[in-house]
Amino acid sequence: MRDEAWTGQVGPENAAWLATESRTARLAREYRPVDLGDGRISYSALALGAARELGEEEDGFFTDDADGLRVWIGDDSFELELDT
Repeated sequence: MRDEAWTGQVGPENAAWLATESRTARLAREYRPVDLGDGRISYSALALGAARELGEEEDGFFTDDADGLRVWIGDDSFELELDT
């Protein structure tokens, strides 16, 4: 499970913000989301766990329901998929 990663298309500005300006971007490297370029973001299992601690009022929080795993920025949500 430690080598798993969840990735998604969030747009270039959102990917850069999540990787450099979000609250989780200030944590140790293994807990940070990674900007993969071309508007894609990646979360390791540790980074996903850290981001799940964010509240609904914070950009970068997650929901995991029937619609799938999603990261939220403002009123927009972006689906993440498990890399296999």
